[in-house]
Amino acid sequence: MEEEPAGRDSRIIPSTTKNLLAQSLLQSSQAGEVPYGAIQKAATEFGVCRKTTQRLWAEAKLQIQSGVPVNIRGRVKGYEHKDKFQLDAGKVRDLSVLERSNIRKLASKLDVSKSTIGRFVKEHHLRPHTNAIKPLLTASNKVARMRWGLSHIQPLIVNGMQKYHTMHNVVHIDEKWFYMTKTSDRYYLLPDEIEPYRSCIFPFTTMEPAKRKSKNRPRGTMETKPIQSVNKEVMRECLIQKIIPAIKAKWPENISKEIFIQQDNAKPHIHHNDAEFLSVASTDGFKFHIRCQPPQSPDCNVLDLGYFRAIQSLQDDKVAKGVDDLLRNVHSSFDELSPYTLNNVFLTLQGCLTEILKVQGGNGYKTPHMNKERLTRMETLPDTLEVEEGIVKTVVAYLQ
Repeated sequence: MEEEPAGRDSRIIPSTTKNLLAQSLLQSSQAGEVPYGAIQKAATEFGVCRKTTQRLWAEAKLQIQSGVPVNIRGRVKGYEHKDKFQLDAGKVRDLSVLERSNIRKLASKLDVSKSTIGRFVKEHHLRPHTNAIKPLLTASNKVARMRWGLSHIQPLIVNGMQKYHTMHNVVHIDEKWFYMTKTSDRYYLLPDEIEPYRSCIFPFTTMEPAKRKSKNRPRGTMETKPIQSVNKEVMRECLIQKIIPAIKAKWPENISKEIFIQQDNAKPHIHHNDAEFLSVASTDGFKFHIRCQPPQSPDCNVLDLGYFRAIQSLQDDKVAKGVDDLLRNVHSSFDELSPYTLNNVFLTLQGCLTEILKVQGGNGYKTPHMNKERLTRMETLPDTLEVEEGIVKTVVAYLQ
C-alpha cells in the first residue's frame, strides 16, 4: 500500500483515508470551492491536520480539472503490519487482577512482549487503574451512611434540587501520625556522596524535665518526649484544654454558637455524654455537641478526605532533626495551608455524601471532582453543593 511521507504529517496517512477525506470535501463543494469551515470540519473528522487537508483538497481539484477520477495516491511506498497482534479481550477478562497487576505479568500471561502491552495502553485498549483498599461495610453500616448523608441535606426544595447545610458549625477532629521523614523515600545522589541515615520518632509528645545532666543540656531542662499511648484521658484533656478553648477564641460573634464536634469511632475518643465534657460543653454562651460519623467511613471526614494529606505534603519538604523541629514544621505547614483548601475539601465531602446516597450507602464509587480551581478563578465556586430531589426520595423510600 502506498503511504504519505512521514515528514508531511506527524504520522503516515493511508491512501484510503486520503480518498475518503477528498470525497467528503467534494460532496460539500460547489463550483470547485468548499464552504467556510469545511476544511477544519473534515480535518477534525478524519484526524488529519488542517494543512494536510488543504493540500489533499488542492490535489483533488487538480485531478478534477484534468478530467480524471479523484484517486489520491501516496508518494512513497510504505508497509502496513497486517499481522499486527490484536488484544484478546476475553483472555484478559479470564485473568485475575493479581495476574495483571503490572505490565510484565500481563505480558507473560498473554504471551506477548512488554512493548505490545504498552501499545495497547497507549491506544486505550487497556486502562491503567490504581486501586485503594476500602473498609468492609455491613448492611447496617450502609444504612448508617445513608442516614448520615440525609442528615446534612436541607429540606427546602428549589427547582427539583436540595442543598447541603453549609457545615460552618461543624469541627472535624482526628489523630494523625506525623513523621520526621517517610518510611521509605527516593533520593538522587552524586556517585561519591554517602547515603543518608534516616530514623523516625513518634510525634505525640509531652514536656518532661531531663533526669540527668549531659553535654547537650543541664539536668532539669524541659525536653519533648513522646506520649506512649493516646487513650481516652489524653483525648479528653486535648478536647477540653485545647480544642474547645481554641474554637471559642476564633468563633465569630455574630453567628450561632451551637457547634458540632465530629469524630470517628476510635476507642480513645470520648462519648457524647462524657461528664467532664458536659461540664464545659455549655459555657460562655456556647453549646458543644459530640457526634460520631458512621462506622468504617473515613470518606465522611474532611481530614481523611484530603486535609491531612495537604498538610503532610508541605511538612515532608521541611527538615526535622528532632521532635521539636517536627512540631514546628507541622504547625508552620498548617499555617501555610490556604483556608480555601479546607473549603474545597468540605465541597468534596458533600460530593462524596451524594455518591454514598446514589450507591445505597456503599463505598464503591469514585471521589467526585468538579474542577474547583477553575470555578474559583471564574468566581462561580458554590458555598454548598446541591443534590437532586429524586436521589433523596429514592433513599428515603429505601430506608422506609
